[in-house]
Amino acid sequence: MKVVVGIPSFNNAGTISHVAKVAAKGIMEFFDGDGMIVNSDGGSSDRTRERFMETDTFGIPKESFVYEGIPGKGSAMKAIMEFSLEQGAQAVVFLDSDLRSVKPWWVERLAGPILKGEADYVAPFYLRHRFDGTITNNVCFPMTSALYGKKVRQPIGGDFGVGKKLLEIYLEKPEETWRTDVARFGIDIWMTTTAINESGRILQAALGTKIHDVKDPGKHLKGMFLQVVGTLFELMVIYQNRWMSVWNIEDVPIYGETPEEEIPPMSIDVDNLKKLAKETLVVPEYVNESAVGEVRKDGTLSLTSWVDLLYRSAVQYRKTRDKTVVENLLPFYFARTARFAEEVKSLSDEEAERYAYEQLEVFLERKHLLKEEWEVEGKG
Repeated sequence: MKVVVGIPSFNNAGTISHVAKVAAKGIMEFFDGDGMIVNSDGGSSDRTRERFMETDTFGIPKESFVYEGIPGKGSAMKAIMEFSLEQGAQAVVFLDSDLRSVKPWWVERLAGPILKGEADYVAPFYLRHRFDGTITNNVCFPMTSALYGKKVRQPIGGDFGVGKKLLEIYLEKPEETWRTDVARFGIDIWMTTTAINESGRILQAALGTKIHDVKDPGKHLKGMFLQVVGTLFELMVIYQNRWMSVWNIEDVPIYGETPEEEIPPMSIDVDNLKKLAKETLVVPEYVNESAVGEVRKDGTLSLTSWVDLLYRSAVQYRKTRDKTVVENLLPFYFARTARFAEEVKSLSDEEAERYAYEQLEVFLERKHLLKEEWEVEGKG
């Protein structure tokens, strides 16, 4: 078949039916009904699977199962990949189960370039509120861009298109990969980074506004931060021979026109972030004293200090492979997120987006220091 739409879930009874129905419309309208919808569930207790199977998908076949393995999004997506290869699918579209803004044409935008032979991997390109996606804005977007030279705006966006060739690459990885944080929230950064380094045929799909269950960074994102950043650091070790020779950042083409849509308002608790940063601050010996001083003073952190700290932490992680290194970053992430929120709060959405891109220059400029420290550590 042409397309499998995979929806990983855990207790998403309130939203999964909408995602399934829209996915079915997308398969019908753009792929002549040649596809199916698959729900990979983590053992929900709220009738998520039942709601999915009860949904009218207009004759498009659907299947739901409980995946095996470590509980987490990555395990759910791995099961969808295996199922899709068995079905002979040419492209898999992954959609988050809490999406409210998904449209039928998203399915075409994420699968179309793959079926036309133009890409192996399609990342989402959203319009998002400046306070949404704090791990993306402050870590994953600038780090992925500076390290691997590809300006992928949403490397952990959640909604992706993947071709058969790349599915095989993912599933050929050692089984122990799926016993790490790749089985949890590390999956998105792992998929994107692997695609950049082992395929290179990447596009971004213009999907318009992303409306989903928004999470406040100070209250809900600790686990996600640890899993995503830990995976990102691990990938730096795996692909060190590639990123150490990259010194410019290329644009990644965007497929489709970005629709003009209203971005719904949201807020984050900046005072709580500052408070958390100060209260949870730890000072390992590899952390620059000036960064510590900034956080102690007002609970925020400048961009340059944050970049240097991320790079030093990556070097330290490479040396120890100890997840404590990532945990030690949390208070600084809270502080940087607070400063970023203050820096963009009075800007328009367009200006805030421009500021997110301007940060890449600092990440790239200071990468020389990362390379030097990485090489010194390697010789030691």
